[in-house]
Amino acid sequence: MATKVEANTVYTAGLVQGIVLVTFPAASTIFTDPAQYDLSSTQYGAMFVPQVVAAITASLLGGGLARRFGGKRVYLAGLVANLASMTLLLTSRWVTGDHSLAYGLLLAATACLGIGFGLTVPSLNTYAAVFHPSRVDDSVLVLNALLGLGTALAPLFVAIFVGLGFWWGLPLLSIALILVLFATSLRLPLHAGAREAADGPRRRGGIPPQFWLFASFAVLYGICETMNGNWAQVDMTKNLGASATQASIALTTFWAMVTVGRILFARIQRSFPTRRTYHLLPFVLAATFLAIAALPSGAPWLGVLTFGIAGIGCSALLPLTISFSQEQLLVMSGAVAGAVIAFYQLGYGIAAFGAGGIQDHGVSLSTLYALTAIAALVMGGLSFVMAAGQRKRSTTGKERT
Repeated sequence: MATKVEANTVYTAGLVQGIVLVTFPAASTIFTDPAQYDLSSTQYGAMFVPQVVAAITASLLGGGLARRFGGKRVYLAGLVANLASMTLLLTSRWVTGDHSLAYGLLLAATACLGIGFGLTVPSLNTYAAVFHPSRVDDSVLVLNALLGLGTALAPLFVAIFVGLGFWWGLPLLSIALILVLFATSLRLPLHAGAREAADGPRRRGGIPPQFWLFASFAVLYGICETMNGNWAQVDMTKNLGASATQASIALTTFWAMVTVGRILFARIQRSFPTRRTYHLLPFVLAATFLAIAALPSGAPWLGVLTFGIAGIGCSALLPLTISFSQEQLLVMSGAVAGAVIAFYQLGYGIAAFGAGGIQDHGVSLSTLYALTAIAALVMGGLSFVMAAGQRKRSTTGKERT
């Protein structure tokens, strides 16, 4: 059984990881500003490729590394990688005059972020599930709500630091937070999650066919979330005529509503079962993408509202995919969180990199948002197949819906 300090540290780590994760998208207007990094849409999108490759690799290797070195060491290694990422980003600020060197440092920084995310987030989800085995859905939703809160704070911090004249205050703040978190975590045993991560992957039986439903859902969700998380500010400034501050508010609102949604659906799951949430949200998201595509120019505050609704649509989908998979795919046990995160990152990469290249070939961002509605509709169809396992477990007394 986890101590209160261990549980609180895990939840705090989710908050810090959220801040670090969205640091790069939150600074998108800085990276594309001709007076700063002067990146094209393709270069900005390509900046996330190392992150995706590293995150997928780290997520898939995390279970084996936990067996060999222990879950705590894997988690701490993820924190170190996050620290390296923020340090490289901060360093790049001082060499923007050398475009090639600055861009190289950004690529290295996103690669380190991918490693950090791929090692830390599956570990944290495993800890949350093991610390509260009687309410897995609830604990995973709360953890991801705090991660979402961190993602909402990142663009807000960027806006504040830009107003103060030094946007790089965010990576500096992140470095300080990671150092405090590392020092605190180092002193804790964190045995429960370590045992789960180490013991789970030893079970035999191969990958069950049902896993590929979760994997497909995670890829589609990664595309949908990233179209909001990485491209909202670009859409706000280019298509809606928003200022940099309004664009930051839109991204903050999106991530804030992701957090609000996760807390809300965790609170109401007794009266509104999680499988119904899983069915509903993809269709909310599809409708919102169509609304974003139809937003008129010169209506930035309507854009803020619409991206906020998109946040609700995204909110509970990833944490519920993780908790459902952990409960249904027992043959994979502790390895499943990392696998789901890996496929989520694949979707992230498709939207982060692909959307940039497509725009440079003449396809508007509004058109891309309309097309992304199709991905959300497919998720809605998959949700009925995937949640069927939850209903089956409920009838046998093994799962509460």
